Amino acid sequence: MKKLLYLLFLPFLILCCESSKENKTYPDRFIHVNGPDLIKPDGEKFFIRGINLGNWINPEGYMFFFQDASSYRLINEAFCEMAGPDFTKWFWNEFKKNYITEDDIKYIKQTGMNSIRIPFHYKLFTNADYMGLDSEHNGFELIDRVVEWCRRQNLYVILDMHDAPGGQTGDNIDDSYGYPWLMESEPSKELFCSIWKDIAGHYANDTIILGYDLLNEPIAHYFLEEHANLNDSLEPLYKRCVDSIRLVDNNHIVLLGGAQWDSNFKIFKDSKFDDKLMYTCHRYWCDTLQADIQDFVQFRDSVNLPIYMGETGENTDQWIAGWTRLMERNNIGWHYWPYKKMVPNSCMVTIPKPENWDLIIEYTKQDRGNFAKVRAARPDQALVRKAMTDLLENMKFENCVKNPGYISAMGMKP
Repeated sequence: MKKLLYLLFLPFLILCCESSKENKTYPDRFIHVNGPDLIKPDGEKFFIRGINLGNWINPEGYMFFFQDASSYRLINEAFCEMAGPDFTKWFWNEFKKNYITEDDIKYIKQTGMNSIRIPFHYKLFTNADYMGLDSEHNGFELIDRVVEWCRRQNLYVILDMHDAPGGQTGDNIDDSYGYPWLMESEPSKELFCSIWKDIAGHYANDTIILGYDLLNEPIAHYFLEEHANLNDSLEPLYKRCVDSIRLVDNNHIVLLGGAQWDSNFKIFKDSKFDDKLMYTCHRYWCDTLQADIQDFVQFRDSVNLPIYMGETGENTDQWIAGWTRLMERNNIGWHYWPYKKMVPNSCMVTIPKPENWDLIIEYTKQDRGNFAKVRAARPDQALVRKAMTDLLENMKFENCVKNPGYISAMGMKP
């Protein structure tokens, strides 16, 4: 009899269970978009407060006090001329190990920040000659190590392709050849989308990754007078790349920057072509008035999607304090630029300048247009190698100098 009753009620029990499953709410494991806000898996709002790991895997000349040797390619050339290619390869591999360590990530968390942005060079995911390697690049190994440290500290991560195939900006920051060739080169576009697809596939299920910042500061303003249609190519490229990412990853937010240094958002005609989009803006060297941020606020309100300040800073403590208050009043999260550099004060921690580093700086200023000029300008090799080796030691967290005024100006705890 019991068996008969069980069989009679079994369909009803199954129906009740299925109904219960349909009505149960399963919280999203990933940060997601809700109107102009980011929402954590627990339903609370997430407001980005953090820092950029600039110069770590995309070296920039000014952080070495260089002017003309302004991008990785030019820095590497100068180092090879002074210290030799073998020593320079060794230097770059040690540089990658020492510049950002777990102690740096722990300190960032200790100050009260909740996230970091990792700028990277596309060559880390190719067989191109870059930072001491010319095959079997270790982009995932390097970034995975920092991502794991961030996971331990509960720091969210935004991945930023700072240097894209062909160059997206046309200036030193993208390590290009002085023009945004990405916008015109089909092979470069194909490689750009392919690398992002590989990255997205690798991190598809990683909940500590907040999102993918596809292109840093695309299409500098210099080129628009003669190439006005360059801006028209940006949104289609973004769409193509997002399509590639969605083949392997439907979980993560994609961040889109405006043209002309991530400042021109008029180029977007279809602002909601994907259901996990947000926008990223950059602004430096302005006043700290509402008018200096209003264009970003108006765009954000018009599309009803989040916008955040992916880069800003490089200024006085007073400016940083005023700018931080302005962004937070306007619901615009921030990642200041950069975390660490030799140039003092306008960063969280300063790397002490090694003895004889001025010899290296002076060499980069010389006319090196032919081999005779290189030979004439080259400083003492032993002093150069010693200075470069000292820099590797000085950049370790325990040897850096904290800038408490700058950190406090961001509302953090030094």
